[in-house]
Amino acid sequence: KGGNEEDAQGWETRRAIEPRWIMQYKNLKFWAQPTPFRHMGVFPEQANHWDWIADRIRSAHRPVRVLSLFGYTGLATLAAAGAGAEVTHVDASKKAIGWARENQAISGMDKKPVRWILDDALKFVQREVRRDVRYDGFILDPPKFGRGPKGEIWKLEESLPILLQQCRLLLTKLPLFAVLT
Repeated sequence: KGGNEEDAQGWETRRAIEPRWIMQYKNLKFWAQPTPFRHMGVFPEQANHWDWIADRIRSAHRPVRVLSLFGYTGLATLAAAGAGAEVTHVDASKKAIGWARENQAISGMDKKPVRWILDDALKFVQREVRRDVRYDGFILDPPKFGRGPKGEIWKLEESLPILLQQCRLLLTKLPLFAVLT
């Protein structure tokens, strides 16, 4: 079935399938599984972004800090970490962060410097601004609508401009990239 996240009715299959399975893209291994929102927890069309992010990090030839907001199952986060970046991964879903950490483990990246943060993206960024933290790269994959872990409301058309203004305050003097999907 097709649909969107506001219309979570699950999957219909012609026969029984495994509840989850491991897939691989280059050095990334990850769990795929049918979700109630009719996707698999991975979006293969993003692979060109993962490659581009990794190339930008490797070509920097310096330490790189990346902020991954709405990081979900962590594939962009792991692409950045696998290329040598120190990554802060933020998502409002405890379940999604658990899935992302499982992807980190099966990718053999347990020792890579990833901070896993369960928080509302905007609130986290605002705290980072107050702390005077800086990042070289930004990965943002916001939903159209969502709720933070404490019930915060995210509406893309209202919240994204505010978030981007705050992210701008976190830029290093020589930023490498911003990916917004």
